[in-house]
Amino acid sequence: MSSSAPPRFAVGVIVAVLVWSLASATGASTNPALPNARVTPGATNPAVTQSTIDSTICVAGYTRRIRPAESYTERLKFRQLDGGYNLHGDTSARDYEEDHLVPLEVGGSPSAVANLWPEPRHLVWGSARKDRLEDVMHALVCRGAVSLRAAQRVFETNWIAGYRRYVG
Repeated sequence: MSSSAPPRFAVGVIVAVLVWSLASATGASTNPALPNARVTPGATNPAVTQSTIDSTICVAGYTRRIRPAESYTERLKFRQLDGGYNLHGDTSARDYEEDHLVPLEVGGSPSAVANLWPEPRHLVWGSARKDRLEDVMHALVCRGAVSLRAAQRVFETNWIAGYRRYVG
């Protein structure tokens, strides 16, 4: 028996290095507070449009009615963390909030995997700050100060830049 690594292991390492290199070369976020846009680009709810906001997102209790079950989001979070979507190898579920990149409050898809990611809790730009921006953007959309699509783009592109612009 040879002491070298089995070929399957070596292929796995090579694939992992190539995926990491591709993510780096394609501009995947290096800020741990932002999701990898290739994995989590965001997704919107087709039932929420500019013309339906008064009967959807701007109605009290709307997000509570459409939020997916915790059993679904927790299973997804564990799969994502085990699949490499973790911060420095930390796969402890309590350190992450399974979050909607495009928030339900501005018409994000409730259950699309492309819109859900394990957002780190314990960072300067962690889940608490994003939650604050979500509240601000929701209020702006419902007041008519910002269009629904503009609010969605804030989260699809770089929510930290959006925070700096809209929250301060």
